[in-house]
Amino acid sequence: MTALSRTGGAGRPAAPVRLVHLGLGNFFRAHQAWYTEHAPDAPEWGIAAFSGRRAELADALTAQEGLYTLVTRAGDGDRFDVIASLSAAHPAAYHDAWLRYLASADVRAVTLTVTEAGYLRTADGGLDRDRPEVRDDVEALRSNLDAPVRTTPARLLAGLAARRRADAGPLTLVPCDNLPHNGAALARVLEEIAELVDPALTAWMRESVATVTTMVDRITPRTTPEDLRTVADATGLADRCAVVTEPFSEWVISGAFAAGRPRWEEAGATITDDVGPFEQRKLWLLNGGHSLLAYAGSARGHTTVAEAVADETCRQWLEEWWSEASGHLSLPAEDVAAYRAALLERFANPRMRHLLGQIAADGSQKLPVRILPVLREERAAGRVPPGAVRVLAAWVRHLRGAGAAVDDARAADVVPLAQGPLPEAVRQVLDALDPAIGADDDVVAAVVASAQDVERP
Repeated sequence: MTALSRTGGAGRPAAPVRLVHLGLGNFFRAHQAWYTEHAPDAPEWGIAAFSGRRAELADALTAQEGLYTLVTRAGDGDRFDVIASLSAAHPAAYHDAWLRYLASADVRAVTLTVTEAGYLRTADGGLDRDRPEVRDDVEALRSNLDAPVRTTPARLLAGLAARRRADAGPLTLVPCDNLPHNGAALARVLEEIAELVDPALTAWMRESVATVTTMVDRITPRTTPEDLRTVADATGLADRCAVVTEPFSEWVISGAFAAGRPRWEEAGATITDDVGPFEQRKLWLLNGGHSLLAYAGSARGHTTVAEAVADETCRQWLEEWWSEASGHLSLPAEDVAAYRAALLERFANPRMRHLLGQIAADGSQKLPVRILPVLREERAAGRVPPGAVRVLAAWVRHLRGAGAAVDDARAADVVPLAQGPLPEAVRQVLDALDPAIGADDDVVAAVVASAQDVERP
């Protein structure tokens, strides 16, 4: 068995670091790192990536000189490619390294995959400044802008402050999480934390930091020990960091880059003036469909997306939700129909083993952007939409113990609300998502009725 090593002939030489990434994980390595690897100017654009909390992955990648195998898993077989765009991997605790990179004029952009929860936003989109970890980070940065911090907004602000002190030039932030208008969302939380820490940073950021908006799409499940054995058997490589993904990939980017970027469009990315239509299509159809299957499908005993979509009842529920959401999309109807057909094929791929428990995490952050916009549009038209209602009902049942285990950034708040008599629980949970929906008696009644049905064969 051969270890992955650039010196051993696997991959190309490490490129100079010109991109920094926060959120070292499977999706980033199947998506942004993949696009960078396939850009024609890849040898000029190395990535230094930082993990969230755990150091194990960064340490393992460092031992492999940043290399890993990407397994593209189609229904009829696997393709194995060594990805070499990751020039350095660091644990989150390496704060000094984070500051050094962002203070370097060589670094031109920072990409992020920190999940919806990582932005620490309130229901109205502002920074949740009452969270203890936000308060702690703000206090630390007020005392010392180099202080180690935990939250994404604070880590970014500390890096930007270091860049300002070094006079390292403009920088572009590239959020790649499933938030509508994620560029504006990130810019707002950064501006608000800057105002709390040092208002002088705000004016500098407006002049020197660009934030673009993106839409990302590629199903990437967790890697299993069996996946690692498959890589070893097929390639002869001992790879502890292999990633499995699907053939489909999409990256839509809107906005001006302040200091250049790789030629991602030549690797298949779409550069556009308006991400919105693509963003809504993906958030509502793919991500919203995933949330439906994660909660309703796991409550019916399924473990993976493929198992759930093979269940005729889940499939009908999925089509019902898609029909509701599709009516509010601005893309041509034939494009939406083609996307839905492709999604069914992607969801049904049994070789992907995309776990419903993985998708079910952080529903309190995901449902407001995946489901509630469609529900509001339907209510404005005087309808109580059964598809959207069913997702909410399944989530309430999930919080009450049905199906996948609860893993939510707001679990301490929403799980207690879901307990007790179902009618009261539903109203309390919906009120936590959006008080206007919690006050809508027709929606509450429909969710209660649906919650009583969702587990039935």
